[in-house]
Amino acid sequence: MTFHEILNMYIEALGCTAKDISDRSGLSAASLSRYRKGERLPDPASPSFDNLVRALAEMAAEKAAKTQADRQKKCAASAEETVKAETITDAHTPTDTTAPAEAADRDAAPLTADEIRDSFLGASDMATIDTKQLLAHFDKLVSVLDISITRLCRQINYDSSAVFRFRNGTRRPADPEKFASAVAGYVAREMTTPQHLSILADLLACDTTALADSAHRFEKLNHWLLSDGGEQETSVSNFLSKLDEFDLNEYIKAIHFDELKVPTMPFQLPTSRFYTGLQEMMESELDFLKATVLAKSMEPVIMYSDMPMKEMSEDPEFPKKWIFGMALMLKKGLHLNMIHNIDRSFDEMMLGLESFIPMYMTGQISPYYLKGRQNGVFHHFLKVSGAAALSGEAIAGYHAKGRYYLTKSKKELAYFTERAQELLANATPLMDIYRSENAADFRAFLRTGAEKGGKRRGILSTLPIYTIEPSLLEAMLRRHDVPEDEISVILTRAAACRALVETILESHVMEDELSEINENEFAESPQPLDLSFAFCEREIYYTYEEYQAHLESAKAFMTTHPNYTLVLTAAHTFRNLQILIHEGKWAMVSKAKAPAIHFVIHHPRLRQAIEQFVPPLVDGPDAEDA
Repeated sequence: MTFHEILNMYIEALGCTAKDISDRSGLSAASLSRYRKGERLPDPASPSFDNLVRALAEMAAEKAAKTQADRQKKCAASAEETVKAETITDAHTPTDTTAPAEAADRDAAPLTADEIRDSFLGASDMATIDTKQLLAHFDKLVSVLDISITRLCRQINYDSSAVFRFRNGTRRPADPEKFASAVAGYVAREMTTPQHLSILADLLACDTTALADSAHRFEKLNHWLLSDGGEQETSVSNFLSKLDEFDLNEYIKAIHFDELKVPTMPFQLPTSRFYTGLQEMMESELDFLKATVLAKSMEPVIMYSDMPMKEMSEDPEFPKKWIFGMALMLKKGLHLNMIHNIDRSFDEMMLGLESFIPMYMTGQISPYYLKGRQNGVFHHFLKVSGAAALSGEAIAGYHAKGRYYLTKSKKELAYFTERAQELLANATPLMDIYRSENAADFRAFLRTGAEKGGKRRGILSTLPIYTIEPSLLEAMLRRHDVPEDEISVILTRAAACRALVETILESHVMEDELSEINENEFAESPQPLDLSFAFCEREIYYTYEEYQAHLESAKAFMTTHPNYTLVLTAAHTFRNLQILIHEGKWAMVSKAKAPAIHFVIHHPRLRQAIEQFVPPLVDGPDAEDA
């Protein structure tokens, strides 16, 4: 049986509804619906899976207890009637009144959480190996460790031509688990040098000490080769949570950004200098930032690095100084073209993106990435501004022994600038970032997107603006003393947004998922009106009555638009994010809290991770009092 067949069997046997399970487990109604239809499988290592198992076990125990109590009542009543009858007919005939109750006890034994978990894990589709993911991991392992396919095949007894076809995607192993185990065993036995262990530690996102024992190396490698992306969901969840919590205004106050003074004192830096070793590498980055900030040039900055991040991020002082230097560049008004290295573990890639959230919010950064697999033997580094160039390299696994070169020489700067521009020309936008200054571009993007087919799905923290009645919207704006000219703009933009959605709904389906909020939760955390579509810098909050009125309007909108679905869920995930997914095309993460900003993500790996994202259970404000 498949996972969704087992789940539906449990729901039928327990006599419960999907809403009962959704409320008990914290799973959204939309996620549970996709599980029931077989459109998605839960990650067995995720909290969502644990919560589903727990909810079913609790409901099974409650049903068994109720069944047992009902049967005992019936048995007691039956026994009483029997005694009365026998008293009339034959007062001396012995009667056993305990057996039926004992039988009821035996029949009512509830399913345990372990039994439910085991039945799910035994489902035919839960046991399926993602062969495509396995071969992608295998290809990466061969590249970064420079594994000889010929030697590997001799050791694991596989035909080399078949393994070459595994790598290029024209063939798949008949027994994926056996192949993964053989590869993991070979690497665990043969790849034992400090360089190998360092590379594996980066790849498996662990410390080298965890790989000292060959048995542990094998287990970690085997798990990684067969992993199904659960780590991606965690990383995406962390990234979105950080973005949800981030407040640009509070951040500016915390680092005193408004008070920063861009230095004008000449910075005495030699025309050129070499830096060797990890400490000097960090020094070279700070020197580059100083040279760029103090120079008169306002040329855009191009930055690229595929150097490991771990060692530098662990230094107690360097991250603070680096952030300060980056803040000074932004304060100066420089535009940064950041080419991210996505040829790393998903966790490390998302960690890098998290660190750039404050800078993304300024709108002064354009993020890019390089398509295809990068060289796994060398690490490279290149940063160029109108004042200085910083270039460096290191051998993979020996980052601390690398060398950087910083120069202000006009001739050398011209060379490195041309090289950086060529690198940028080969890069692809990682995401488009829209702020108020490019609002027209944002509206053009939405209009173009409306013409393309495909399902849309929203994960919302507040009600969507395209479902509000214009009269209610206008009344809310006037209650907050919004000037007439702004009211006119917002009403016009809201009408355009609604018209756009209605155009989509003529031919395509759209599903929005929203946390259901009761009055106590609303009092604890009032809901904001989402004005991000209009790039309004004001924060407008509903009264509870206004929120309920808008909710009724949204339900009415669903009634009049058959292709639209609004799903209310008990889970509380985000407070300030609106996520819109155009499946297979892009994912847009919008910050509802002022200042409004929209991130439209095109990169396939990141977009797919957001598409597959299942919002984790986050307790509401009054959960402890419930």
